[in-house]
Amino acid sequence: MHATGYKTDKNLGIYDVRTYEGAYMLGVVAGKISKNGKLGVVGSIAIPEVIRNINAFTIGARSVNPKATTRVIWVNNWFDPGKEREAALTLISQGADVLMQNTDSPAVVQTAQEKGVYAFGWDSDMSKFGGKAQLAASVLNWGVIYNEQIEKVQRGEWKTTDLWYGVKEGAVNIDNFGPATPADVKKLAEERRDALKAGKLHPFSGPLKDNTGKEFVAAGKTLADVDLRKMSVYVEGVEGSIPK
Repeated sequence: MHATGYKTDKNLGIYDVRTYEGAYMLGVVAGKISKNGKLGVVGSIAIPEVIRNINAFTIGARSVNPKATTRVIWVNNWFDPGKEREAALTLISQGADVLMQNTDSPAVVQTAQEKGVYAFGWDSDMSKFGGKAQLAASVLNWGVIYNEQIEKVQRGEWKTTDLWYGVKEGAVNIDNFGPATPADVKKLAEERRDALKAGKLHPFSGPLKDNTGKEFVAAGKTLADVDLRKMSVYVEGVEGSIPK
């Protein structure tokens, strides 16, 4: 089984988790907490997975604050604490008062704590690094996939498969809320999580426009997985353009 892969064969399956669902829930919190509606994202590498997360974060924020905007700084690496800190500082200097990251070090939450703004744990709880700056964390549980697939191997039932698990399957959750997150905001985020789990909510349901004003998901439609996996546009509310 190849994590985040895209090719299968008779003895090779692929699996992933719907990180964009976590990003959406963090966006809901960010949209409610931000005082000026200016959000920042420290991006890793400009591939569909990360673009999708930035978009979902923005959609979540604008669902509670239609005027919210997101600015992105790319560090072109998954783990580079120095560049992540520099990007966070730049976003803060540009007015962002809530930060999200799609990078792997705790530098963003540490910088938020230092500068008196807010941020989120990404993929896991980062409160021990960010302290009171962490509003919540998008937490991943890959174990639901590992346990399921290992048990199938043990029973002789494993077959080539393409898995993409999210909130519904217990692979994605919003948790580890910080002291700065009011009870009503936590309640709202958890309601959105429950709606995702029940299949009553999808972050990429139309109408949706890209940030040039062109509609790419019509009203009453939901973006299919095949299109989510090749996302290459910013949604309305994300500033700037995607690096080539």
